[in-house]
Amino acid sequence: MLNKLFNLFCRLFQFLGLKPKRKTNEKSAKAGANQNKTHTKQAQKSKLDKKSSQVKPSASTNIKTKASQLESASHSGKAERKHEKPKAKVKKWTVDQFVVEPEEGKSRFHDFELDDRLMHAIADLGFKYCSPIQAASLPYTLQGNDFIGKAQTGTGKTAAFLITTIQNFLLNPIPNEERYASEPRALIIAPTRELVMQIEKDAHLLTAHTDLQVYSVMGGIDYQKQRTHLRDKVVDILVATPGRLIDFLGSKDVFLDQVETLVIDEADRMLDMGFIPDVKRIIRHNKPVGERQTLLFSATFNDDVLNLVNNWTKDAQFIEIEAEQQTTDKVDQTVFMVSTDEKLTVICNYIQQNGVKRAIIFGNRRDETRRLQETIRKLGIKCALLSGEVPQHKRIKTLEGFKNGDIQILVATDVAGRGIHVDDVTHVFNYNLPEDPEDYVHRIGRTGRAGKEGKSISFACEDDAFLLPELEKYIGMKLDCTYPDETLTQK
Repeated sequence: MLNKLFNLFCRLFQFLGLKPKRKTNEKSAKAGANQNKTHTKQAQKSKLDKKSSQVKPSASTNIKTKASQLESASHSGKAERKHEKPKAKVKKWTVDQFVVEPEEGKSRFHDFELDDRLMHAIADLGFKYCSPIQAASLPYTLQGNDFIGKAQTGTGKTAAFLITTIQNFLLNPIPNEERYASEPRALIIAPTRELVMQIEKDAHLLTAHTDLQVYSVMGGIDYQKQRTHLRDKVVDILVATPGRLIDFLGSKDVFLDQVETLVIDEADRMLDMGFIPDVKRIIRHNKPVGERQTLLFSATFNDDVLNLVNNWTKDAQFIEIEAEQQTTDKVDQTVFMVSTDEKLTVICNYIQQNGVKRAIIFGNRRDETRRLQETIRKLGIKCALLSGEVPQHKRIKTLEGFKNGDIQILVATDVAGRGIHVDDVTHVFNYNLPEDPEDYVHRIGRTGRAGKEGKSISFACEDDAFLLPELEKYIGMKLDCTYPDETLTQK
């Protein structure tokens, strides 16, 4: 009976479009609820993640904590170590690897018991035997004595005073924590920017395997950059032109009371250029005579230079080296007798007809060198000017271009030419004869270097032919004076 009533009610509900409510399992209901709750949380989290990814990171979010850096370094280090191959052991360099056989009449760098780190650099540079100025000076200077050398550029004097300075510092190191910035241990003064740059370059090469710090200051270079370096960095060897160094002494950005080695290079040239008053002021900031080592080099010694020597040195050993004059034997020297109007035509034709690859043309006046450079450049020859009126940054670029072969012909004045140290210069032209015979020797010394032969062509016209007798007397030989071939004089 009850079944019939139930069936009747079911049909009635179906007729009315209703479904009877059925009981659900309690456990399944709970599971469903939990599932719905989980889905809701995931959806909310997804929305939050999406929203946060659209927010720009603040400054603080870019700062890595030390812990995160250490963790990152640790993980990356592990990853790298997984794929690293075991490194081969680097054999420590010893002087035994640098074999130079003794040779009669020559001094080896081995003979001076130099520090291995210094010998390593000397080996890298291929120096086997000392030049005359090096052989003569090192026995005295390595003992800490003052030294005066009569020697010109190209004799190896730069390496002589640098080796002395570096060896002294390696034997007597001072930890950086006991040092102050602005207090160099060695000061090298030179008259021109080019010479300062060359000395600095040589110093970097010779200190390559040491911790010694080399720096230079000179005019024409960023003043503030140099000032910051002097104030903030420890410098062992400072190379400077007098003018810029005076500026930094005045502003108290450098102090010279701890200088152990003072080098004055080309003292005669500094005298000629009017730098001696500045040099005297600089020396007054140094330790007194007898408490420092002073090394002075000059190509000539007149009374003025000798007076400076007496005031700045104590019991100094004097050595005279005339090596560069002897190198003129390697230079074929010719003098063309021409008129003033012919010089420009002859030199341009000579360069073109003889296929001159790398040459330096010296002139006495800036206006002449400028006109000469412009004329040669118009012939399609890569030619550049090096004189005092050229900005320093451009002079540096010009020298580099000449060294690497991008520039074929360099037109220079004597002062600017002092810093030119380039191998394989095939020709030197003296567009004007120099008034000082010593300048002639210096000029032609730019070619015929390292045992190679070179060629020197000088022009003697009605304005300077009278200088020839004194020049020939100075070099101790008669020059081959001739008239240029007709092909050279044709315009």
